[in-house]
Amino acid sequence: MTRPTYQISDGFLLRLQYVVAVQPEPEEGVRKSAGFVTKAVTISVDGGRQVSGLLQSAANPQACYVVAHGAGAGMTHPFMADTADGLAERGIDTLRYQFPFIENRQRRPDVPAVAHATVRAAVAEASRQLPGLALFAGGKSFGGRMTSQAQAQSPLPGVRGLVFLGFPLHAPGHPSEERADHLFGVQIPLLFVQGTRDEFADTALLKRVVEKLGKRATLHLFEDADHSFHVPKRTGRTDSDIRAAMFNTMAAWVKAVLGS
Repeated sequence: MTRPTYQISDGFLLRLQYVVAVQPEPEEGVRKSAGFVTKAVTISVDGGRQVSGLLQSAANPQACYVVAHGAGAGMTHPFMADTADGLAERGIDTLRYQFPFIENRQRRPDVPAVAHATVRAAVAEASRQLPGLALFAGGKSFGGRMTSQAQAQSPLPGVRGLVFLGFPLHAPGHPSEERADHLFGVQIPLLFVQGTRDEFADTALLKRVVEKLGKRATLHLFEDADHSFHVPKRTGRTDSDIRAAMFNTMAAWVKAVLGS
């Protein structure tokens, strides 16, 4: 069996080409974020539901990442906003969106069927907004897992690969691989961006899952980072350092997938 790619990061990645951001004039109904244009969109989901989304545009984008939030916070959480800004700086558009439970200010996450339908609707909206642009999908924790479950059930049209930002392999303190079973039904490239102190994914177990998935899976570990990609001060690095390295990793992987 072909073995997957492992990378351990303790800082910034090298060998990257950065896209210089320009500041286009905003159209009506859009705003600027870190010099990039962000447009509010409404996404129609099966069953008459509607959820909010934020489409953030890069200069000369090479792809769009359709990114779902986690179970505890919505698309405007600072981590999600930083992800959109960081990827825009590296030539990748993003479409962030809400799951219905966040849209309706509820605490309990949506059942999988509703979450999967929302993922599909968001991908369809990205295709409509950005015709011809390569799509990637995934998200933070719960959002990434709902995306991969949807992909395993039926391929998401136009999606070239999935990116997980802290894949929730198991509940804290209960190591298991069962939540990864559906990944074997996903046949497109997979990137796992994970901290070695993530209590939702034992590193040894996640490595084993990625090995079983084979060459389509890549695991990039960030030493001492937790599920929120926070690192202790003793490491000599900041959360901003980790996030910058994460976004470098994602941009390089997207470029590699598009070039394969």
